[in-house]
Amino acid sequence: MNETKKVAIIGANEFQLPLIRAANARGYQSHVFAWEQGAVGKAEAAAFYPLSITEKEAIAEQCRAIGVDAVCSIGSDLAVVTVNYVADALALPANGVGSTLCCTNKYAMRQALQAAGLGAYIPRFCKAAGEEQLARADALRYPLIVKPTDRSGSRGIFKVQNQAELREAFRRSAPLSFEKACVVEEFFAGAEYSCESISQNGTHHFLAITQKFTTGAPHFIETGHLQPAGLSAEQARRVYEILGRALTALGIRNSAAHAEFRLNEAGELCIMEIGARMGGDCIGSGLVPRSTGHDFVGYVLDVALGLPLQLVQRPHFGAAAIRFVMEPAQLQQLETIRAEAPGLIQEVSEMEPMTHAVEDSSTRYGYYILAGESKEELLRRACLQEGGEGE
Repeated sequence: MNETKKVAIIGANEFQLPLIRAANARGYQSHVFAWEQGAVGKAEAAAFYPLSITEKEAIAEQCRAIGVDAVCSIGSDLAVVTVNYVADALALPANGVGSTLCCTNKYAMRQALQAAGLGAYIPRFCKAAGEEQLARADALRYPLIVKPTDRSGSRGIFKVQNQAELREAFRRSAPLSFEKACVVEEFFAGAEYSCESISQNGTHHFLAITQKFTTGAPHFIETGHLQPAGLSAEQARRVYEILGRALTALGIRNSAAHAEFRLNEAGELCIMEIGARMGGDCIGSGLVPRSTGHDFVGYVLDVALGLPLQLVQRPHFGAAAIRFVMEPAQLQQLETIRAEAPGLIQEVSEMEPMTHAVEDSSTRYGYYILAGESKEELLRRACLQEGGEGE
């Protein structure tokens, strides 16, 4: 352990806390950059800088003055832009600015995958930067999905059945995009999953496949996640082979990755999107270590510091799940678990007052994480339905 290591961490919300704590536990100096509002990681950072994570030039200048040995983040697409920019400016390990656009913009991502010969594994799509460009969707088959090109967290996602719904969805979705544009793509029906991985020097290591549960149409807000997903060994092998090609096509060489995909009953795979970062929603920091024994957050630090990656599985549970609180019923479920099976409870977040409608991931009231030996028990206790919700 080298106490002189200085790690720049981009972001300070609650999902960045595991990274800040892991850096501190290793004896590194955690230099954290974020707006002060909502920066719960400020209190635990060795040094805190009240800069928006979008101020990449100012952050790079400050990191150069500090002499940081690494720059990283977890669970934030927006932070990926700054991580790659700062790392490139300081010659530190990351994915490079060349991969930034196709890892943070859904349209550019689909173009890159198509150019790499992976068109069979993505939905047919088009981009609309104005309402007059929605005519491009005439070649697509309904139902369609409309989503901002460059946002995450289930913001602005709509499933539409006709042209009238398409235009209304565009009017509501495009303003949420930083570039005021949407991807329109054919809906692919199938169970939802994600794959969590860590890459170093272009070699990809797959750690877990996660089963996803959502509210279904029209907004597909994530209600929970479960590991392991229960795919067969052959299914997992095929997923890893296809996603390995996709990670390479997107220029993901030195970072975590979170690939979201669907599988239908015929076994066909469709890549929905891939982020060059750990899965949010506590997937990477909360579920992977509990269900696989892999120190995923530690791996992110090792890769960012250029340390040789050593994959070691520590003792772990047979399964882990997270349940997001969307309505009072989920709080009642939590109380039942506390009374009947308290040993399953690993973590409970602070709960916001239930005074607003849940419209996307950022407006959910809180969550709780369960872990145990029986996947079936976790599904039952958390009231997560097999195969996803609202297919």
